[in-house]
Amino acid sequence: MKSLFKTVALITIFSVMTRILGFVFRIILSRTVGAEGMGIYQVSLSVFMVLLTVISSGLPLIISRMSAGFSTDKDKKKSGSLISSGLLYALLLSLLLCSVVLIFKGLFSKIFTSDICYQLLLVLLPSLVFSSIYSVFRGAMWGKGNYFALCVTEFYEQLVHIVLGTLLIGNTLSAAQNALNLGWSMTIACLLSAILVMLLFFYYGGSLKKPSRQYLRPLIKQSSPITAMRVAGSFIQPIVALIIPARLIAIGYTNAQALSLYGIAVGMTLPLIFIPTTIIGSLSTALVPDLSKAAAQNDQSHIEKRITSSVFFALLISSMFVPMFLGMGEQIGLFLYDNILSGTLLQSAAWVLLPLGLTNISSALLNSLGFEKRTFLNYAIGAACMLLSLWFLPALIGVNSIMWGMGISYLVTATLNIILLKRKTKANFNMMFPLLKLCLIILPSSALTAFVVSLCEYVFPMFISICIGIFVSLTSFYLLAGVIGFVNIRLFFVNLKQRLQSSRKKKKPKHA
Repeated sequence: MKSLFKTVALITIFSVMTRILGFVFRIILSRTVGAEGMGIYQVSLSVFMVLLTVISSGLPLIISRMSAGFSTDKDKKKSGSLISSGLLYALLLSLLLCSVVLIFKGLFSKIFTSDICYQLLLVLLPSLVFSSIYSVFRGAMWGKGNYFALCVTEFYEQLVHIVLGTLLIGNTLSAAQNALNLGWSMTIACLLSAILVMLLFFYYGGSLKKPSRQYLRPLIKQSSPITAMRVAGSFIQPIVALIIPARLIAIGYTNAQALSLYGIAVGMTLPLIFIPTTIIGSLSTALVPDLSKAAAQNDQSHIEKRITSSVFFALLISSMFVPMFLGMGEQIGLFLYDNILSGTLLQSAAWVLLPLGLTNISSALLNSLGFEKRTFLNYAIGAACMLLSLWFLPALIGVNSIMWGMGISYLVTATLNIILLKRKTKANFNMMFPLLKLCLIILPSSALTAFVVSLCEYVFPMFISICIGIFVSLTSFYLLAGVIGFVNIRLFFVNLKQRLQSSRKKKKPKHA
């Protein structure tokens, strides 16, 4: 478990660093490229990302899962054949997608409102080929547990993209030229990342063998449901973007008001809701090779322990943000966006964190164990519930329907996933009692946070008040969790004391 904890910490640190770089880059772009250039880039990028999802979503996961079982020296030939088969499939798929864009130029030109958008898509197309290579080798290192190399390559790609993008754009260039240069920066970054990941793959002892149908068919069959789920998710977002404003207009809002409300909810509030998924996503990444190896060895005891501990870890991480958002959501919205409605929506959406965390971890667990088809089915049922909710709820709760629709979707998907996990693995865990415990923790912690922050606002600036609120929220949450037995705080201090004592012993000089 210690090894898993270190892995999660490593992945989380690199994920946070990568996101910070991306956030800084968006600030640079908004000030340098301008609204028109960013609009051109985002329109082309949205289409490109759908194509990229086809290549980079399901395939790395399945390669990592299959290669995790090849842990002995005797399996090196099988592993090499698997990677070669994956490369063949990914390259053919990427070339097919590139051909579709080139052949159906007229169709894509109609989709775009400007010719420059299609030109930018052509600039981005080589990235599909480079990303196909990157995805396969990344999946291989993921399966072998080379997490440091995995994190370095992702961080490296982001860094190269930012450096090149910053060098290639400028205030003196036109909006179209800036957008094209951003496309070139991404393409070059993908090329350099593919080269780096290949070098790391061979450096860590990887090898390539002759491709085999034995691996090609399972790769296609098992990766397709995951890819379909991610692609469907890419299409659901624009559908939601059409439904919500239309339904808000139907109940009396003007077009401008409806678009403004949608922008506040999706652009300001939702990114905060997804903050806990950074940590849970790190755990999901670490679990794939761990569970895949245990499944290959038929170690049911290990699988059940990992499932139980992972589900409760996801619940703990998700729930610790709830008092924070409930207690000072308005202050967070005002500080970050100077918009109180975004904070109000954050408060009303705080409960969504629990089903969101459970959906993320349960989907990862099921995919790791080979139940990707059922995962896709559960996702589709949840998505259908969300779309129905978004159609009917605006008449009752207005823009809050976005948050409730998402929450209902995650709640349905998480419930179906948990039921499937318990039935397929016989993991022994009960969700109702821990959820009741969490309610007993969240309510008083939220109330205390709201009280302290409201007092601090009379004395301190907004930033200081929020920092104090975060400290109060986290401290009260974990103290209450320890009191009712949800976490073992005493064990934490015992372990901390043992580590301090062992470090002191190491520092003592050895006597002759």
